[in-house]
Amino acid sequence: MSDTVDIAIVGGGMVGASLAVALDGLGLRLALIEAVPHDSAAQPSFDERTTALSNGSRRILETLGVWSEVSPAATPIAKIHVSDQGRFGVARIDAAEQGLSAMGFVVPNRALGTALWSRLAGIRDMRVFCPAQVSTVTAGDETVLLEMAADGAATTLSARLVVAADGAQSAVRAAFGVGARVHDYEQTAVITTVLPQRFHENVAYERFTRSGPLALLPLSDGRCTLVLTLTPAMAQTAMAWSDAEFLAEVQSRFGFRLGRFLKVGRRVPYPLSLTRSDATSRGRCVIIGNAAQGLHPVAGMGFNLGLRDVASLAELVAEHRADREGTVDRGDPGGADLLAEYDAWRAADRGGIIAFTDGLVRLFANPLGAVRYLRNLGLLAFDVLPPAKAALSRLSTGAAGRVPKLARGVALR
Repeated sequence: MSDTVDIAIVGGGMVGASLAVALDGLGLRLALIEAVPHDSAAQPSFDERTTALSNGSRRILETLGVWSEVSPAATPIAKIHVSDQGRFGVARIDAAEQGLSAMGFVVPNRALGTALWSRLAGIRDMRVFCPAQVSTVTAGDETVLLEMAADGAATTLSARLVVAADGAQSAVRAAFGVGARVHDYEQTAVITTVLPQRFHENVAYERFTRSGPLALLPLSDGRCTLVLTLTPAMAQTAMAWSDAEFLAEVQSRFGFRLGRFLKVGRRVPYPLSLTRSDATSRGRCVIIGNAAQGLHPVAGMGFNLGLRDVASLAELVAEHRADREGTVDRGDPGGADLLAEYDAWRAADRGGIIAFTDGLVRLFANPLGAVRYLRNLGLLAFDVLPPAKAALSRLSTGAAGRVPKLARGVALR
């Protein structure tokens, strides 16, 4: 079998599926290639984890018509509380003080996957290959040939633009000769849910400890998602602890702000690193989401940054097509000028968020007493400086630099 499309998206996780939805209605022939069905227990994007969505991301999903299906499972974040274990410094951000209804929302990944893939089923001009695995990528001047195995049959797909949305270990990125720098944080996140004695009051907690950050994100039923960052050796030990031992360790790190932790769910370990691709496009390929930048979860900005990749790329594709409205060829989605514009647009946002997240991890991992003292003063100062809170609020909503139309609630068509 062979087929020809305008844009082929390789990777149907949260970022790839969002892009497919964003491109719907632009008069493009689309293809989405994914190795694992979205409702499979083996699907890494739509597993037990939750995602903290910024207000900008919520608005993107709302503009795409996805939020209405996601919102019943979403929990608003009313406040953010940041602290450093063993120090007095505390930083608090209140949504009401920032003139917001919420600082963001906590959404189960499975709920987001279900909503996105239900929308994909209604896209008329898109072919979905799942399960399918790309085996060969042949880049040409005008098109890219993708060879893959889908449903047991060999298939060749010709695309004017290929989007690498296949994760931090992106095979498509590598096929286009784009390298990636990887920094191993030598940390493992143990992710689970816990039930505290007291209601969380929709507060998200970030607590920095000597072994790494601990995050508690509120869930609608009174539970919290727990992200406990440990050294790899300690994480391996923690996976073998009894529930009582695990809860006691979490209690010693977090304290009793929410009373005692009563129950814990299934624990899953995830090694942590920073992955940065050397470029965000090459030839007729654009690189988005974790394929472009895989971040530490400390500030919960990974998917939000990837969703702004989606919104920016979709907007540029829509603009280039609108500029050639009425012509025989309504613009080349893989054209060099479009991808150069994409690279330039994403550079500042991408660089700023990577630097912010990486700097946060390194700052709070530094064991030197003088550094701990200075960061404690920094938390204290932040807590009493409204401009600093407003700046962080803008950063968390993706309001730095040029804001995509979708993040402003403006449809692309």
